[in-house]
Amino acid sequence: MTAIDLSGKIALVTGVGDNEGFAWAIAKGLRAAGARIVLACQPNRMNIVDGNLTRDMDRDSRLLPDGSEFRPEKVVPCDSAFDTMADVPEEVRTNRRYAAYSEYSIQGTVDAVGKEFGGIDVLVHAVAFSREITKPLIETSRKGYHEAMGVSAYSLVSMVRAAAPHMAGRPGGGSVVGLTYVAGERVVPHYGGGMGTCKAALQMDAKQLAWFVGDRNIRVNLISAGPFASRAARAINPDFDKLIAHAAEHSPLRRPITAEEVADATVYLCSPLAGAVTGQVLYVDCGYNIMGT
Repeated sequence: MTAIDLSGKIALVTGVGDNEGFAWAIAKGLRAAGARIVLACQPNRMNIVDGNLTRDMDRDSRLLPDGSEFRPEKVVPCDSAFDTMADVPEEVRTNRRYAAYSEYSIQGTVDAVGKEFGGIDVLVHAVAFSREITKPLIETSRKGYHEAMGVSAYSLVSMVRAAAPHMAGRPGGGSVVGLTYVAGERVVPHYGGGMGTCKAALQMDAKQLAWFVGDRNIRVNLISAGPFASRAARAINPDFDKLIAHAAEHSPLRRPITAEEVADATVYLCSPLAGAVTGQVLYVDCGYNIMGT
């Protein structure tokens, strides 16, 4: 077996909101491979993530394969709706959950991390949001649709633009990995609020970005993960467990995925083993995407 060693690599993992989702598992997987981790999360989720990193009751979720505990180098606020602080409206600036932070834009956050750590080797985009996700597409408002697209898809463009100067010329090259879902290619009725369209845009954007930063030896890939019962997913549909069971029953491997399997795929994409892989969507869904039902 070829061991993956990411020792000394700086990985910025965005979209961390708790200790259950893909972003948390990916951060742990990268850390287990030796990378130094910086977590970026919504300003209004900072206290939650801090609790996940310090509370005794959450200790099991921090354990790495060698028995040590996951400890990121730093946790920073980042709201993927804003490219710079000039984009932040007054009602957000004065919100009590935001007012404590002077910087939480994409550009400012990425620049601060790049400067403090001398560069960035890995960027993980685990960001998706629609305040109307429980509404079917046909009932989604224009405002909600545009907001979902900006946060869930355009933010990848913004992050790669900000990170590219800090990732260019890194030993072994830089790696960007984002998360998508089969709803970007097929109709998934419960995945509302425009999110299916957002994932389709994300997939096309990733391919274009792979070209635009490829000359700086930066690779851009996506993982299309199967359904997984994160807190966010359960908020979309209270019957999400039924959706997981359906996917498991109809997948070639006849089982659901785990967050750790998504993390393992991310580690691979960030490693020298994937040195010639870019602009791709890697399906980590037990084969569900190949089926007709």
